Amino acid sequence: MRLYLLPISTRRTLLYCQRLDAPTSGKQTWSDWLQAKAARTWSGWEKKESGWQKQVVSYGNQVLRRIPYEEWGLKSVPPLSQRRMQVELNGNEKVEVVYPKTLLAMDRVPKLLRLLATERQALHKRRLVWCFIGMPITAPVALLPVVPNIPFFYLVYRAWSHWRALSGGKHIQFLLDNNLLALAPSPVLDEVYAQQKELLPSSPKPTIMDSNEKVVTDSDPLNSPNGAQNPDGETMLLSQAKGKEMTQALDLPQLEVELERAIWQVETAIKKRNAEVAAKAAQQTPSDDEEKSQ
Repeated sequence: MRLYLLPISTRRTLLYCQRLDAPTSGKQTWSDWLQAKAARTWSGWEKKESGWQKQVVSYGNQVLRRIPYEEWGLKSVPPLSQRRMQVELNGNEKVEVVYPKTLLAMDRVPKLLRLLATERQALHKRRLVWCFIGMPITAPVALLPVVPNIPFFYLVYRAWSHWRALSGGKHIQFLLDNNLLALAPSPVLDEVYAQQKELLPSSPKPTIMDSNEKVVTDSDPLNSPNGAQNPDGETMLLSQAKGKEMTQALDLPQLEVELERAIWQVETAIKKRNAEVAAKAAQQTPSDDEEKSQ
């Protein structure tokens, strides 16, 4: 497999895993079979002209788009089975980590990987437990003769999703702890980021409260106005158009949906943060005027 670190903003980075190894046997794991079955069913419902299946897909796609991109990134990392652990420990090749060296300093890459692998562990564990608690509560909906038990299946999916995210994070920690990663700076990524010349959305404050450190390096801010915007806040580094160019340059079409989702989520978060800052400033302005009048 190969890992990609793709900065979306000056404080947020997308992790993506490209699976290079083909399965050695023709047998599918139960997880792969379930994923394939669900994908076929969902695709079939999308092709419906109307009906409850079409409505479920429409609302479902909106819900899926709002699942944090960090969770999707961890889910792209395969779980660490005993067989895979032995293969990686005994193998001669390390797992490549592809990243833009103009944005990420080499000594920061392992730290960033560990942060991405561990920062949401407690959240995934907590929500996994709540999904298990909710399943028996929603199970009786199956007694209704017409409508399928959507709440139950949604909780099953979310439980699986949280488990996969936890498993992906543990796999990355294993690779870091055993020094099984090979850092691979990418000139292709550097070129795509350097071509981002137009101004992108920016906020005077970070969109995540516990983000005290910038992801990107302060040196050589892409030779673009984006790197210098709001140094204490957060600035987008990729537009949707450049995201598509990146997937084409890397020849990774399956990355496009992940990048599109991540860029949309961070852009939305920046707009929300700007609205909060503006609202707070508007509240303070009247009080300042009153003090001056007194």
